Amino acid sequence: MPDTIAEQTRLPSELFVDIDRSSPIPMYFQVATTIERAITDGILAPGARLENEIALGERLGLSRPTVRRAIQELVGKGLLVRRRGIGTQVVQRPVTRKVELTSLFDDLERGSKHPSTALLTREVIEADDAIAEQLSVPKGSPVLHVRRLRSSDGVPLAVLENYLPSEFTDITAEELQIRGLYQLLRARGTMMSVAQQRIGARAATSEESRLLDVKAHGAVLTMDRTAYNNNGKAVEYGHHCYRPDLYAFEITLVNK
Repeated sequence: MPDTIAEQTRLPSELFVDIDRSSPIPMYFQVATTIERAITDGILAPGARLENEIALGERLGLSRPTVRRAIQELVGKGLLVRRRGIGTQVVQRPVTRKVELTSLFDDLERGSKHPSTALLTREVIEADDAIAEQLSVPKGSPVLHVRRLRSSDGVPLAVLENYLPSEFTDITAEELQIRGLYQLLRARGTMMSVAQQRIGARAATSEESRLLDVKAHGAVLTMDRTAYNNNGKAVEYGHHCYRPDLYAFEITLVNK
C-alpha cells in the first residue's frame, strides 16, 4: 500500500531556510546536508519515513531530480534506505556489541535503544544428539526451545534461537515477549559465569530474509554460544543470526 502523508515525516520548511540558490554549492548537496543534519540532531529518528520526492520538491520549489540526487547522496552514506512498498526511511543506527557475556536485550537497553520481541516458537522438545551435547544432558531429555525476532527501535535486528535444560521449561511465552532471556535466568537465581562462543557468517534462509527484511539469501552474521553457570553447568545454548548492516561485534586485542 502506498505511503500516506500521515505515515511520513514532513520536514519543517524552516530547516531549509539557509539554502542559497545563488551559491556555487550544488542544490542537491545543500538539501542532502540539511537532511543529514536533521538525522544527526534527532529531528528524523531511526525508522522515520520521509515524504516522497515530489512532495518535498514542490514544497521547496526544487526539481524532482535535485531532490532525488540529494536522497541518493544520503543512501550512499548509509543514512537512508529505499524500501519497496515503504519508501525512503532513516536507517537504524548500527549496534556495535562488545564480545562479552551479555545478552542482546541488556546491551540494547544500556545503549538507550528500545528492544522488542516477537515470539516465533516456544516449545518443550526432546534433546537430540547435538543439543544434548551442547547442554551436557542425556539424549531425549526435555529442553525448552525458543525462537524470537528481536527488534531495536522497531527495526528487525536478529533472529535468536535458544535451548535451555529442563529446569527452565517453566519460562512462559509472556515472559519471553517482555524480558530478555538472561534477565529471566537471573530472576531464577542463575548467573552466567563463562561461555564458549563462535562468530561467523552465512546466507540467510528464506524465512530469515523475510523476518530481517534483507535481500533473499543475503549474508547474515551468526553467533553460537553455550553459557555456563558458576558451577560449570550449561544453562543455555544459542544459535543467533543478525543483520550485517545494523550489527557488528567489537573485539579488543592485546599484544602479549
